[in-house]
Amino acid sequence: MFRPLELFIGLRYIRAKRRNHFISFISVASMVGLAIGITALITTISVMNGFDTELRSRILGMVSQATISSVGDGMTDWRRALAIAEKNPHVQGAAPYVEQGSWLRGNDANAGAIVRGILPSQEPKVTDIGSKMIAGKLSALQPGSWGIVLGRDLAMTLGVNVGDSVVVYAPLISVTPIGAMPRLRRFTVVGIFEAGMQEYDSGLAIINMHDAEKLYQMDGPSGIRLKLDDLFMADQVAATLANQLGQAYRVQGWMQQHANFFKAIAMEKMVMFIILSLIVFVAAFNLVSSLVMLVTDKQSDIAILRTLGQSPRSIMGVFMIQGMLIGLMGIVIGVVGGVVLAINLPAIADWIQNVTGHQFLSESVYYINNVPSKLRWSDVGWITGMAFVFSLLATIYPAWRASRTEPAQALRYE
Repeated sequence: MFRPLELFIGLRYIRAKRRNHFISFISVASMVGLAIGITALITTISVMNGFDTELRSRILGMVSQATISSVGDGMTDWRRALAIAEKNPHVQGAAPYVEQGSWLRGNDANAGAIVRGILPSQEPKVTDIGSKMIAGKLSALQPGSWGIVLGRDLAMTLGVNVGDSVVVYAPLISVTPIGAMPRLRRFTVVGIFEAGMQEYDSGLAIINMHDAEKLYQMDGPSGIRLKLDDLFMADQVAATLANQLGQAYRVQGWMQQHANFFKAIAMEKMVMFIILSLIVFVAAFNLVSSLVMLVTDKQSDIAILRTLGQSPRSIMGVFMIQGMLIGLMGIVIGVVGGVVLAINLPAIADWIQNVTGHQFLSESVYYINNVPSKLRWSDVGWITGMAFVFSLLATIYPAWRASRTEPAQALRYE
């Protein structure tokens, strides 16, 4: 005879036609519900991973992975700090910068923005802003040329293009013979960039660092930006450099600078995982009702098996195997469906947008204007394991109830 006996009988029950078709319907409904829940969970978690990765790459493409700044207004000994930072084995690039909030006046309107002074030759070591230029070149920001590079939305707000003039008002007051006057300087637009994030496209202007030092009357840069070989080492590298540089300097990693933002994403991902896990749990719990009805339907079979010498533990194994087979079919279908949907979701979303003409994520509202998705097999493993455990737990009570069946009581009216 086929061994193990429990698996043989469980497979026979799966393949056998039901006298009560409602039991088959409940079993199929449980399997389909489990598959849909797993598909939804894998797809949602993949979308959350995609948003997290996309936002992280866009933010870190415009800001540094770690920053060294002075406790005072400027870093007078910034070259020493730069040399110490570059000696760290995890630091791949370092570049000084100046950053101040200012008021800009263009042809059509005025707007506030962050003005960042950089060294064009050093900036590619820490950011990829040069690859985001849609007009002009970052190398045009030569010292003394008083050129400026604007974000795309900021340039549109000011009504300027490459070659036009922009007046930058520094947050300083100059004393002149006619009285106190705001410190200002006229710049020529030499380039426009598009970072893909509203925060930078509408609120960031870039000039040469030496021009920024003259405009803001600074003796040195505001700080030094670092690029690391492993962005998750940022806090560790920051702590090491802080000890080497001393108390006159402040060193922060990107996780500290944007901690609340990424914590919010992680919290949202966790909440979505819990909510959708309840869907999987409810679908797996439907196995209880289908197995309870099956046990009731198979009372005579159970009694005959017990009479032939099959132990209560073996009877329990038969129905646990049957419930797990139903659950495993739903899990396999759900995992395959979820993986396929997660991989092809961006293309599917683009197709729906092209057909309907409706954009899911508007550029004027959201940081990202497409639907990202990043499948992680570790997440698929966790979801599969969780669904398997739910299915296993759902089979315990009905199988235990079947094992408690008394043969004489079950066969009394047969």
